[in-house]
Amino acid sequence: MHWKLITVGKPALPWARAAVEDYLTRLKRSIKVEHLVIKEGPRDAVEQALLHASSDSLRIVLDERGKALRSLELAAWVNDQQLKGTKRAAFIIGGAEGHSSQFRNQADLCLSLSNFTLQHEIALVVVAEQLYRAYSILRKEPYHRE
Repeated sequence: MHWKLITVGKPALPWARAAVEDYLTRLKRSIKVEHLVIKEGPRDAVEQALLHASSDSLRIVLDERGKALRSLELAAWVNDQQLKGTKRAAFIIGGAEGHSSQFRNQADLCLSLSNFTLQHEIALVVVAEQLYRAYSILRKEPYHRE
């Protein structure tokens, strides 16, 4: 499966950039994954750009109002999508204004990384790590400990 991690704005914090690059490098050893950046702007324009960037993918919108999954549940969901033949999936992380309810309604799945509102750079690090963890679980590698 080909994964897209779509964010509004580039990570500006050096430690966040380093962490994202580390997890993307690890993931690229076994799956296709890319990070796409949408330029900040008015929410309507940003949401149109996010929809366009994810038009060929299963849309997973990350939002504090979404469904919370444990790591093992995310791994099982990823496995189910692969078994269903899903070719592309996109994690969509919004900007400072978040996602409108109309945008969330266009998602195939709305997930929450935390009950807290996370700054987009932190959300990107967390989702990259969780995707890496999910594939580690599926490959039965020792990265994830129960």
